Amino acid sequence: MRINGHGHILPEPFQIPSFMKKKRLFWIDEDKKNMRQGEWSRPINGPNFFLKEKMEWMDHHKIDHAVMLCLSQMYCNGWKEQDCLDGIRFQNDFNASIQGDYPKKFTCGFVVQPLHINQALSEMERCVKKLKLKLLCLPTHFLNKKNEWISIADKEVDPVFELANDLGISVQIHPYDGEKMIALKNKYWRFHLIWMMAQCADTLHVFTLRDLPNKYPKIRTCFAHGGMLGIANYGRRIQGFDARPDIFKNLHDPRKTLGHKNVYFDTLVHDSYTLELLKKRVGVDKIIMGIDDPYPLGEIEGVGTSYPGRVLDYAHEVGILTTQEHKDIWHKNVLNWLGLSKKEFANKIHL
Repeated sequence: MRINGHGHILPEPFQIPSFMKKKRLFWIDEDKKNMRQGEWSRPINGPNFFLKEKMEWMDHHKIDHAVMLCLSQMYCNGWKEQDCLDGIRFQNDFNASIQGDYPKKFTCGFVVQPLHINQALSEMERCVKKLKLKLLCLPTHFLNKKNEWISIADKEVDPVFELANDLGISVQIHPYDGEKMIALKNKYWRFHLIWMMAQCADTLHVFTLRDLPNKYPKIRTCFAHGGMLGIANYGRRIQGFDARPDIFKNLHDPRKTLGHKNVYFDTLVHDSYTLELLKKRVGVDKIIMGIDDPYPLGEIEGVGTSYPGRVLDYAHEVGILTTQEHKDIWHKNVLNWLGLSKKEFANKIHL
C-alpha cells in the first residue's frame, strides 16, 4: 500500500462561504480557473485540485491513501480575530468532511493561528475531539501581536505545543508568506524556490535549539520539503553553536535532536542525492512520502521527467535506498508519523 503524506485539496467554489469573497479573504472563480486572495491569484492548472479529479489521479498513480494538509492561504497570518476564526473553521470543517466522507482515501489536517492563542487552543480541542482530526498544520512563521514575523517554534507558541502534546497528535510545519517577510522583489520565483526552503531551515533551527522534540515527547513533527536547507546547513549550525556560546546560552546543542525519533521530513527534495543526504543525516525511518500534489513544484507528471515517486524510484535504482526502505517511506514511516499502527490503519480503511 502506498500513502502520500503531503497533499492538498481545494473546495468547490460553491463550498466557500460568501463572506470569504466579500472580504477578499479567499475564493475560487466559478469557472475554477483561478484561486484568489486579496490582490493575489494563481491559476488552477493541475489535474487533481478538486476531490473527484484527485481520487481519479490517485487511482491512476496507484496511491491508496493520502494526507491532505490545510491550504497555505488559510494560515490566516495577520487576519483579524473574527475573520481568522471564521476562515479557519471553514477550512477545518471542509477537511473534516473529506476525511469523514472518504476515510479509506484520506487523512486530513487542521490549522490554527497562534496570533489569537485562546482561539487556537479552543479550535484544537474542537478539531481533535469533535471533528476527529489528529494532524495539526502550522506555518513556519506567523505575525505576532507586535506585527513581527516570528518562528512557529518561538516560546509564544508553547501553549499550542503543550496542548498538542497532551492530545498526542501529529504536527506538520510548512512554509508560506516568504515574500511578506523578506524585502526582495518577487522575481524569478525566488520565494518558492529559495526562501520557502530557508523558512523551513529557520524554524528547524529554533525548534532544535529550544529542544522542542524532547520538551514535548508525545508530538510527532514533520517538516515539509525535506527541511532541505536545514539539513544542508547542519554543519554550519553546529559550528555557530560551538563558536559563539554567548549567543546560545541556555539553548540546546542541535546535535541532541539530529535523527530524533519524533522529527520527520518528507521526500519532496527533488533530487535523489539530496534525499541521500537526508537519509544520512536523520535516518531513513524519519523520511515519509511527500508529493505536494497538485502544485507544479510537487512530483507531478508533465513537469520534466517528474511523476509521483520519481525521486524515490531513482534513489532505489542507483542504490541509495533498499527495496525495503523504499516501501517503508511509502507506508510504514507515514503511519509512524501519524501515530497509527498497521492494525489501526487497516481498521480505518476497511470502515
